[in-house]
Order: sequence, then C-alpha cells, then structure tokens
Amino acid sequence: MYRKIGLFFLSLWLFFLLTIIITIDFPICFYGSCKFIGVIELFKSNIIPIICIVCLLIGAYSYLDFSYKLRDATQIPFKIVKIENIDYEHLTFLTTYIVPLVCFNFIDVRYQIVLLILLIVIGVIYIRTDLFYANPTLALLNYRIYKIDGEFKEGIRNNIILITRSELEVNKRCDYIKLDNRIYYAKPKSV
Repeated sequence: MYRKIGLFFLSLWLFFLLTIIITIDFPICFYGSCKFIGVIELFKSNIIPIICIVCLLIGAYSYLDFSYKLRDATQIPFKIVKIENIDYEHLTFLTTYIVPLVCFNFIDVRYQIVLLILLIVIGVIYIRTDLFYANPTLALLNYRIYKIDGEFKEGIRNNIILITRSELEVNKRCDYIKLDNRIYYAKPKSV
C-alpha cells in the first residue's frame, strides 16, 4: 500500500513542480533601501510551495525505492506469451488530472481546500483502482507499460500489467516484483 501511495506522489511530480513555479513568492528589491522580510514572513507567503517541495521529496523517495526493489527479486522468472504496449496510459493521466489541476486558483483559501480534497479523492481512486501504473513521471523517466500474458511456474496469467525500463517482446523471460495482484515491475532476465 505504501508503494502505491508513493507512486501517486511520484505521478504528480509535474503538478507539484508547476505549482511551485506558479505560487512561489520571493520578494525582490532592486533599490538601496531593501531589507529582509524575515524567515517567518517568507515561510507564511510560501506555504503551498513548501508543501509541494515535501511532496516532491516523497515522490523522490518513492522513485528510489521503486528503482532499487527489483534488485531483490526472488520470484522465479516468467516468460512473455502475449504482449501489448499501453504507454498511452501515461498521457491519459496527464491530460485528465495534472493539466486541469494546475489551472486552480492557488490564492483563495477555499480553492486551496477544494484542491486538497480533490487530490485526496484522486489519490484514493488512483490507489483503489490500481491505476498507479499510469504514471506520467515514470514515462518522463523512460519507463514503459505493457499488458502481457505470461507463463509462470503455476501456469498462464492473463492481463498482467508490467512496468519496465526495457523494451519487451514475446518469449522474453523477466525477473519481477509483484506490486499488486496484476501489476508487476519487471526487467528482462539477464542470461
């Protein structure tokens, strides 16, 4: 469950970055009579960007955890029997959620509350419906999504979603970590 939540934060990296750019407020003065407004005042005027930076750090931790987990793969490799590239899922998440959220009014407190509620609801739906694999940040980091049928030790499993950095093809053997019942992080088995 914590991996799914972490991948949700990772999927919103672009949103958090754009929000920081839109809302950051550093006073700039070009005159001789300038003085520092103080740390507390600077903090008060930048609460949204600070929260976004924390969320970016959570996403970064999730990415590092995600990237290094496959090293510990102890599952017996499977063989790909049928494969379909579904990379378009990344774009669906981007256009459906991230672009509209950036257009929010970040100044009015009521809109900030609505944005927080929307992010929580989207996150719950994202995690409960196992859409955490449709992650635009992973696409930017050169990950691919495949829907496969695989031959496992126990038999054929159909409609498995694979997240991988590699190009996969039929008859390729893969090491994997099970992220969910039907979603795996995989890499080709080294010979």
